[in-house]
Amino acid sequence: MTEFTLVGLRVVQQVAVSGSFTQAAELLGYTQSAVSRQVAAMEAAAGAPIFERGRRGVKLTAAGEVLIRRATSILADVTATGQELAGLRDRLAGRLTVGSFPAAAMALVPRALARLRATHPGLAVQFVEASTPALLRQLRAKRLDVAVIGVGHGLPDYDLADLHRTTVRSGSLLVAVGEQHRLADRRELTVADLEDEPWIVGAGAAGEPQFGAWPTLSEPTVAHSTRNWSTRLGLVAAGLGLTVVPDLAVPALPGGVRTIPVTGSRQSGRATVAVTRVQPSARARALVSALRDEAAP
Repeated sequence: MTEFTLVGLRVVQQVAVSGSFTQAAELLGYTQSAVSRQVAAMEAAAGAPIFERGRRGVKLTAAGEVLIRRATSILADVTATGQELAGLRDRLAGRLTVGSFPAAAMALVPRALARLRATHPGLAVQFVEASTPALLRQLRAKRLDVAVIGVGHGLPDYDLADLHRTTVRSGSLLVAVGEQHRLADRRELTVADLEDEPWIVGAGAAGEPQFGAWPTLSEPTVAHSTRNWSTRLGLVAAGLGLTVVPDLAVPALPGGVRTIPVTGSRQSGRATVAVTRVQPSARARALVSALRDEAAP
């Protein structure tokens, strides 16, 4: 009697998701005949047809619905088992505490953490978001293993003499505008274009650096001041003003917002830096490596 197999279940799942034997074969790297054989074997094991074939593809039968529901659970368990076993083999197990300033926490750091989890599933990562001064205090107090901070134009000259720093990304500042804004179709802007625009800026506790208006404007008009990036970008999307964003945050911007570079400005941009103690642990080094890999063009 034919039995269910993991390969067969994966093939059936892919056919169900794609709705086509041909597309499933392309996605899996199989021939169409190989996919057909695996489906036939699973139908024999089920004792009933799994798919109904039609001109517009395939759809699940009642038996197919049952099989896909169970297959999804089984395949997820198999994947989790592999990750857990990999964690046992991985010497980089234990706890890693990471902190980041908000702009890097929007996209870069989460993606690096996902990369780290894939390669070192035995690590248990705790993540915190805070301003750069707060992160450095926590790092020196040994409450953090890695602090991801911003340095450069417009920011304090942080004392990192007793710490180890690795530049993860050198970037630039951009102007974010709503898609309906009069400047939204421009490929680039000049500082002169920004002089009469209202600005939405960051707000925080005393001593915490924030993104303000464009740094070389002498007398910017501040329309709104808010602590959270989500609120700031929501105001931009609504057309209530412009804001400054680092290019590393672009992948996380919401719909209704686009970014434009500014030419002819003397501002030099900023860099994202991973800071550790002078002798970082292997766990900390692994995260720094993941950050650099994720930031690579």
